[in-house]
Amino acid sequence: MTDFDRTANALVELYGMEFGGKPSGRYRIPMKVLRDMLKRRRLYADDIAGLTRALFEQGYVLIDMEGFFVVMSANAFVNYRRVGKEALTLID
Repeated sequence: MTDFDRTANALVELYGMEFGGKPSGRYRIPMKVLRDMLKRRRLYADDIAGLTRALFEQGYVLIDMEGFFVVMSANAFVNYRRVGKEALTLID
């Protein structure tokens, strides 16, 4: 099991746990904590890409918000509005 898989498993487990006043669900995690979980001194693009892939394989997304990351279920995006060609005609 890679560091990415191990960390993704831990992040998925956190998703189902109660903390921060919520029973479960999306959360944000500081970059420093993620570095510690991955056992890295620095996070490079390859590290983020590897963790993103490992989380996506389990149905979750990792969103980079510069100073922290957000973990959400990929299912949260299913009901978002879709942009089609018709919508593009509304833009000048």
